[in-house]
Amino acid sequence: MNEVLLRSLTPSVLGILVRRGADFAAAEDAVQDALVEAVRVWPADPPRDPKGWLVTVAWRRFLDATRADAARRRREDRVDEEPAPGPAPSVDDTLQLYFLCAHPSLTPSSAVALTLRAVGGLTTRQIAQAYLVPEATMAQRISRAKRTVSGVRFDQPGDVATVLRVLYLVFNEGYSGDIDLAAEAIRLTRQLAAAIDHPEVAGLLALMLLHHARRAARTAPDGSLVTLAEQDRGRWDTESIAEGVEILQAALARDRLGEFQAQAAIAALHADARTAQETDWVQIVEWYDELARLTDSPVVRLNRAVAVGEADGPRAGLAALAALDDTLPRHTAVAAYLHERDGNLTTAAQLYTEAAQKAPNLAERDHLTRQAARLNARGGR
Repeated sequence: MNEVLLRSLTPSVLGILVRRGADFAAAEDAVQDALVEAVRVWPADPPRDPKGWLVTVAWRRFLDATRADAARRRREDRVDEEPAPGPAPSVDDTLQLYFLCAHPSLTPSSAVALTLRAVGGLTTRQIAQAYLVPEATMAQRISRAKRTVSGVRFDQPGDVATVLRVLYLVFNEGYSGDIDLAAEAIRLTRQLAAAIDHPEVAGLLALMLLHHARRAARTAPDGSLVTLAEQDRGRWDTESIAEGVEILQAALARDRLGEFQAQAAIAALHADARTAQETDWVQIVEWYDELARLTDSPVVRLNRAVAVGEADGPRAGLAALAALDDTLPRHTAVAAYLHERDGNLTTAAQLYTEAAQKAPNLAERDHLTRQAARLNARGGR
């Protein structure tokens, strides 16, 4: 295999695909797939026209990806914004694709990244943000995953835990990001729950339903974010909350606690409070302790610091926050909130401004900017 030849042909093949109408990112993915295929095929059957071979294979890969993306979007369009309770009415091959991409030859993190990119429709940037790693690192991870599964037989499905992780991340991107995939993730999780008797599958479905129940109240008419404490709870979907709580209670009764059940329990406590002031923060801290034990996740500990600030006062929350890496996403926003609760408006306004500059999306940036402006108007300068 002449790797020098492959590297020398790559820019030319990429340019041809772009001139044919492929956007640059999609063209890069298609060319990468063609290079992987060349490494597999050429040693035994070298082409007479290497450049022409690469162009043909890459263009086919691009067309296949485009058709798959269009089919996925059509599936999303068929799903109501608020998924109906009860079993999924129909089953397609999407969930099976999730299992096949979670191939045993891949590490769980690589399988999740590959599935999110290939089936979930997320960009490399979005996946990198979910995993708290640089985009270049995630791009390399996805490329390695593609190389690993190139030429292997996809007759060994991946494990449930990996598929649950993918569905969770797809839901989170749909719930809080730029692409609306939340309803699709719920639909697929319903299918999985109907097919597999597993408490963590039930826990994930309950978590999704409880979060999705607040969807209508999360934004104001102008599109700005509304914090949980300020949301109109009369707009929450009580049917979804009731279904989520029922599913969660059945899962917890099996005494096989997992991280999704713990997260759902926290969401259920929020949903159970008639007002923000009635939230049982002490229980929420206890559930975060369980969740931290299960996951050892810095993001969980960051959220726990907020809960501690509500249960035991802002200074206790700031003490919990001080033990965490200040480069964590949203660390600065949490610090701003806790300092405001503690009455230090000058520091809080400065931190809100800093947090806005680090925000992962426009809606969050605008929200944090407004928070800083609000405090500055109160004399926090």
